[in-house]
Amino acid sequence: MPTSTEVTSLPLPREPSSSVLEATPAPQLQNASQPNLSEDTLIDPEELKLPKISSLVIIVVSNLLLQISFFIIVPSSNDYAGHLGGDSTFSGVVIGIPTVFSALALIPLLRYDKGRYALPLNVSCAASIVGHVLYGCAYRANFLYLILIGRIVNGFGFTMWMYSKRYCSDARIVGVRRRTTLASFLVMTQGLGMSLGPFAGGILYKVGFKNSIFNGFTSPAWLMAAVWCCFWVCVRLFYIDIPADATYPDFPNQTSTSLPSPITPTSPSSDEKNDPSKDPDPTSQLTTPPQTKSRFSFLRKYKMSLPQWGVLACMCWFSMTCFFILGAWESNLPVFGSATTQFHWSPTAAGNFIALGGISAFPFLILNVFLIRRIEDRKILALGSCLGLSALLVFLSLLRSGKVNYGSVFMCWWAVALGFNIASTVPVSLLSKQLPPSWNGWLSLAIQYSMYTGRVTGAIWGGSGVKVGMMVYTGFEVVLIGIGMVMFMVLWDSLKAKKG
Repeated sequence: MPTSTEVTSLPLPREPSSSVLEATPAPQLQNASQPNLSEDTLIDPEELKLPKISSLVIIVVSNLLLQISFFIIVPSSNDYAGHLGGDSTFSGVVIGIPTVFSALALIPLLRYDKGRYALPLNVSCAASIVGHVLYGCAYRANFLYLILIGRIVNGFGFTMWMYSKRYCSDARIVGVRRRTTLASFLVMTQGLGMSLGPFAGGILYKVGFKNSIFNGFTSPAWLMAAVWCCFWVCVRLFYIDIPADATYPDFPNQTSTSLPSPITPTSPSSDEKNDPSKDPDPTSQLTTPPQTKSRFSFLRKYKMSLPQWGVLACMCWFSMTCFFILGAWESNLPVFGSATTQFHWSPTAAGNFIALGGISAFPFLILNVFLIRRIEDRKILALGSCLGLSALLVFLSLLRSGKVNYGSVFMCWWAVALGFNIASTVPVSLLSKQLPPSWNGWLSLAIQYSMYTGRVTGAIWGGSGVKVGMMVYTGFEVVLIGIGMVMFMVLWDSLKAKKG
C-alpha cells in the first residue's frame, strides 16, 4: 500500500490542451440543446498569433511605398528620357531595370540579415531615397544615364518586396491561420500602389513647376524621396524587430507522406541528449555549429514528396504568370491606346486609365481580406484565375470582332487587375503552411524570383504587343494561365491547407 507521500507525488490529471481537443473526435451522444462546437472554438491560439501591430503596419506601408515608387515614373519616363537624348527603348530599360538588380541583391542581403528584418528595411529606405534623388538630379546635370543609375539604386530598395512576403508568412511571429490574411494586405497595397503611382505621376507630369530642379520630369522623384525620408523616421521610432532568439515551431509529421519533422533551433531535452538514436550522426554535433545545423541540416532530414514538388512548381508558375500578365497589361495599355484610332491616348491619359482600373478593383481587394478567413487558399486561387482568364477571353473576342471601345477595354482591364491580384495572394502563404517553417526564407525567395521573372518578361511582352499583333499577345497570356489552371486541377487535393 503506498504511503501518503507516495500518493501526493502521483501526477495530477491535466486538462486537455486546445490542440488535443482539436484532434479528439466529438462524442457520439450530445445534448440536442447544446450547439455544435464550431471550428473556431477548437483552434489552437498559436495558429492565430500576429506580430506587433506597429511593426506590421511598417511592413505593409513599406510595400505600398515600394509599389508607388516603381510606378510613379511610368507616365513621364519616356518623355524624360527623350529630353535627355534617349529613346523609348531606353525608357523601357529604365522602368524594368530595378527588378534585375533587386534580384541580384537578394542573395548577399540574405547572407547578413540573420533571419530578421531591420537590416533589409533600413537598406530599402536608404536605397529608395538615394535612388530618387539621383533620378531627380539627372535633369539639372543633363546626364541621361543618371536616371538609369538612380533606378538601379532603387532596385536595391525593392529587395524589401521579398522580405514583406517572408514577414507575413514567418511562423515565428504569424500563426498558420493568419498568413493568407496578411498576404491579402500586401496584395491590397500592391493594387493601391499600382493605381496611385501612375495617377500621381501623370498629375505631376502635367502640373510640375517649370524650373531645372522641380518640374514635370523630376517632381515624382523628389516627392517620393521626401516621403521615404519621413517613413524612415517612422521606421526608426516604431519598428520593433523579432527577437534574435526567436525559434521556428515544430513542423508536424505528415502521416500521409511519412515525412519526418525538420530540426528547429530549439534546445534538445535531456532524454534526447542521452539517446543516440535521436541523432543519426552523433559526430555532427562536434563538427557543426548549432546555428548552422539548425538552418541547413533539415535539408538532409526532410524529403519532399512528389505532390509537394508539384505544389511548389504550381505556386512558382502562378507567381510568374500573375505578374507576367499584370506587367504586360500595364506596359501594353499606353502603347495600345496611342496606336488605336478611337483612343489616341497621351501618357497622362494612359496613366489615368491604368489607375482607374486599379482604384475600381481596390474595394474588392478589401473585401477579399474578409473572405480569406472563410475560404480555402486553393479556392481563392481558382477564383482569381477564372476571373482573369474570363477577362482575357472576352478581350480576345473583342479584338476578333473589332468591337473595341473605352468601356469594354476598361472592364477587361478591371477584371485582369482584380483577378490576378487576388490569385497572387496565395503562393507564399500556402507554401508556408505545407512545408517546414524554417524553409520560409527560401520559399519566399523562390516566389519572389518567379514574380521578378514575370514582371520583367511581361513588361517586354506588353511593349511588343502591338508589333506582334494583339491577338497573338492575348492568346499567349491565355495559354499561360490555362497551363496554370491545369496544374492546380491536377494538384487540387494536394493544395488543401488551413484557412486564414
